[in-house]
Amino acid sequence: MKGVVISVFVLLAMVQFMVKPGEAAVSCDQVNGFLASCIPYLTSGAGNPAAQCCDGVGKLQKIAETTADKQAACNCVKLAAARFPTIKEDAASSLPAKCNVQVHFPISKNTNCQE
Repeated sequence: MKGVVISVFVLLAMVQFMVKPGEAAVSCDQVNGFLASCIPYLTSGAGNPAAQCCDGVGKLQKIAETTADKQAACNCVKLAAARFPTIKEDAASSLPAKCNVQVHFPISKNTNCQE
């Protein structure tokens, strides 16, 4: 039993050292997956975003907790937006409000993610 307890403590210590303080745990694959269903709304700007899109915006808000996470998510949004030149800027900036989700960074192609 003593060996199991020691193993658990060693494992916990290893996990803590794997993620450095200030290092983002958000990946662009996650962000892209969360926002993929928003593309029709973002490119047309018409109507309201689909429920699946708003679910993704909510998930994005939940995973972007630290400053590093928010900056990483913001940069991922900018990279994704660059692949879709027809995204309407007003639709992107209003997306969180239309989904009733407070995202702690602007959704925009032109955001400075370091601020």
